[in-house]
Amino acid sequence: MLNAYQLLLRLYPAAYRAEFGEEMIALFEDVRADVDHTTVAARAVFYVREIAGLVSGALRENLHFRFNAPDVSFFPRRFTMRNGFRFPKATPILMAIILAGVILAIRRGEVIATSLPPFSQPVTPIHPPHSYLLPGVFEGFIFFYAAGLIGWAIVFALRRSGVHRLTDVSSGSK
Repeated sequence: MLNAYQLLLRLYPAAYRAEFGEEMIALFEDVRADVDHTTVAARAVFYVREIAGLVSGALRENLHFRFNAPDVSFFPRRFTMRNGFRFPKATPILMAIILAGVILAIRRGEVIATSLPPFSQPVTPIHPPHSYLLPGVFEGFIFFYAAGLIGWAIVFALRRSGVHRLTDVSSGSK
């Protein structure tokens, strides 16, 4: 079957074969070795799927290389290996949605700005509210650091850590 796979691999353009051919053959051999231990029906499904994928991939790549056609995917859920492929296919759609949201937000901001009455008085600066979280976190850090330091000092002064106590225990008292 490897000879047939290599023969069908020649349907791909030469540049594509040079870049991905050895990897495709190695991957085919690895998967085929796993499939050899299954039933005849599973092996048949594997071979049919691989041949169909190889032929459709070769057709797609030939269209792309010969006519510089965009990626016409017969199976939109499958991944195509191409050197210039960097983003998922949904990236342009998601970027267009984000751009539309930004434009909508700008327009709404402009509508709100035009609906407000003009003020002739100077606007005073807005002062941020006082945060009660940060001082509490800082005080908690100082408290636990001091507690740990005191505990370490006591253990160091007594020269009694857990390891030292276990070595002092005699084997008869266990």
